Amino acid sequence: MFSKLSKVSKLRKAAVRLRGACRQDAGMVTSEYAMGIIAAVAFAVVLYKVVSSGQVQAELGAIVKRALSARM
Repeated sequence: MFSKLSKVSKLRKAAVRLRGACRQDAGMVTSEYAMGIIAAVAFAVVLYKVVSSGQVQAELGAIVKRALSARM
């Protein structure tokens, strides 16, 4: 009887794994898209504020100037 229960248990575990593999979500729901868009916009705003600050613009200008004046 124990071996029969063991076989049923193994079969049930295999069925659960198979069912889980068939139900995997490949995409996002609308609320996840909305949160992703909000996060991306927030990141873009922060990045714009950093890049448009005076100190960063001066550093980027210096980097470009050094790159253009480099000898080849």
